[in-house]
Amino acid sequence: MTPAAASPAYRRLSVEERRSQLLGAALSLFAHRAPEDVSLDDVAEAAGVSRPLVYRYFPGGKQQLYEAALGSAADELKLCFAEPQTGPLTRRLIRALDRYLSFVDEHDTGFSALLQGGSVAETSRTTATVDGVRRAAAEHILTHLDVAGTAGPRLRMMVRTWITAVEAASLIWLDEGKQPPVGELRDWLVDHFVALLTATAATDAQAAAVTRAALATETADGSAGVLARRVLPVIAEAAHLL
Repeated sequence: MTPAAASPAYRRLSVEERRSQLLGAALSLFAHRAPEDVSLDDVAEAAGVSRPLVYRYFPGGKQQLYEAALGSAADELKLCFAEPQTGPLTRRLIRALDRYLSFVDEHDTGFSALLQGGSVAETSRTTATVDGVRRAAAEHILTHLDVAGTAGPRLRMMVRTWITAVEAASLIWLDEGKQPPVGELRDWLVDHFVALLTATAATDAQAAAVTRAALATETADGSAGVLARRVLPVIAEAAHLL
């Protein structure tokens, strides 16, 4: 007689494991539905647990769960721009944007609700969390430019302006049905960064030094080289301005 297959042993989750499970279920729901359209019952069902168990871990209800899920998503976003400081700057930006835009793609509705605001779940804490992501991204970029802690106001403004442009472009991309293809969006955002940095260098000595150092590491077949070859013919037609 063939012995019956043993059923897998039940394992009780630790507090942290259970909390992570609930946050994962909540993030999955908030990714594709506005916060106000997600109930605790939805989260409990997605996690395969009871509603009272969700309350046990998040006694503040959906608002507390949303803020915790948002914090978890923010931690992931902050890491998008964390990149080893080696190689051409544009290649680092490409890898960072690939991670960032992948997050946007996977959390489309939730990303839109997060950045556009207006949700009934929005509070000063959620706003501070989102702003923290922006500031962290800016600091990562300044680190890549080797001016973290020493960047002047124009260079800092340039970087923060670019971070804002990345957010806006991501929202527009979602609104346009994720067109153009994500690779084209990424390349355009890298070009946008180079253009902003170069324009800032025209009137700021620190930005000029940073630009020279960054371009010195670029290669002819890299993003900066391709952009230069595309832009020079256009500028050449305006030689009368020189």
